[in-house]
Amino acid sequence: MNKKTIKLILKLILTGLAIFLVFRKIDTDQLLSVIITAKWTWLFIAMLLFILSKFLTALRLNAYFRNIGLYISEIHNIKLYSIGMFYNLFLPGGMGGDGYKVYMLNKHHGTPLKPLLQSVLLDRLGGLVAILFLLFGLVLVVKIDFPLLNDFPLKTLSSIGLLLVFPVFFLVQKLMFKKFLPSFLLANLYSIMGQVIQLVCAYCILISLGINENILEYQFVFLVSSIIAVLPLTIGGVGARELVFIFSHEYVGIDKNAAVAFSLIFFLISAIVSLMGAFPKSGFHKN
Repeated sequence: MNKKTIKLILKLILTGLAIFLVFRKIDTDQLLSVIITAKWTWLFIAMLLFILSKFLTALRLNAYFRNIGLYISEIHNIKLYSIGMFYNLFLPGGMGGDGYKVYMLNKHHGTPLKPLLQSVLLDRLGGLVAILFLLFGLVLVVKIDFPLLNDFPLKTLSSIGLLLVFPVFFLVQKLMFKKFLPSFLLANLYSIMGQVIQLVCAYCILISLGINENILEYQFVFLVSSIIAVLPLTIGGVGARELVFIFSHEYVGIDKNAAVAFSLIFFLISAIVSLMGAFPKSGFHKN
């Protein structure tokens, strides 16, 4: 049994365990009722916004590609990005979406592996930095009733983090990814815009579920869950996101059944959009 198979089995076990824990903690009848009564118009708007957010992150990645002398059309780039999304979500035991993009671009464009790997790594870091920036901002306005943090200067540290997250990222990029500095402002603008649009997407999902209170609290937990879901622990982040909502509800004043319904719907939207990447297999010629 090779390492990839072992990793896939472990992910499947962790995913199953996470889902089991989630459904032990919630009222499944109430969860089903919340999902069934969701307003489809708002969900459709949420899906369009999610697609727009991914379009912006694809533009960010192509900006990094241009820094290493790789010039591909935005159409080509978006096709490749969509296939990467499909691989990340549905083929977690393989090389993954980032590995697929690196392989295809190296094969069809002759771009060296090292700068390609740096591009996709920086793309991931840029997304994380945008999430942290917004997370620090929300900490300043969201009430967090967590006993272990009562004597912790959370808001002060969040204010510092809000001011320093991009300067620190600039220094990291200057030290480790210097060739990508020309795209620093543009790429981070795409990152912030994409993540803000995802927050609006989350808002639309919440409205579709009839949730009109503690919106910022739900979005705060959504951002935290987005960071957890990136960790390669479960299949596509399934279960991990929901566990974050389950264990956060009593500390930030959100309903756990509605929160899990929100998380499942967001995953469903991302899965439907990612499925688009199963079809555009052609088009990797130089253009």
